[in-house]
Amino acid sequence: MIAGIIVIAVVVILLLACVGGYNTLVKGRITVDEAFSTMDVYLKKRFDLIPNLVETVKGYAKHESSTLEAVVKMRNVNYGSMSQAEKIENGTQLSKVLPQIFALSESYPDLKANQNFLELQAQLEGTENRINVARKNFNDAAQSYNTNIRRFPKNIFAGMFGFDKK
Repeated sequence: MIAGIIVIAVVVILLLACVGGYNTLVKGRITVDEAFSTMDVYLKKRFDLIPNLVETVKGYAKHESSTLEAVVKMRNVNYGSMSQAEKIENGTQLSKVLPQIFALSESYPDLKANQNFLELQAQLEGTENRINVARKNFNDAAQSYNTNIRRFPKNIFAGMFGFDKK
């Protein structure tokens, strides 16, 4: 009788541990997906602002075509059809090229004084700041989730239920 109660208690404890571990992994995956979605909103906003910026700069800096062509090439991809990894890579590349466009304004006083350019620059700088915060939140969430799926005993549940690295 006592042995049966002990066995049942152990089974219940193991079952609760399994449920708790699984729920922790689900919560982690949801947190990572939400963090990416937040970052994605800002990446898309920046992606949508770029054509206006390029058109504004083109009128003033016609012979700076290599910088503008690099931005246009990155922008001509269909954002909606990109994978998460492609969106992140595209966003990283744009983050590297946009400062070059802003630097052009130093060489072109008329561009630097253009109200449309200044508004676009302010919007993009604000968006860049929000992207950086969202990227940090995404990286933190992904690191926590990835740590959880590798630690024992959660790594067993992660393998059984298809929790993949983010």
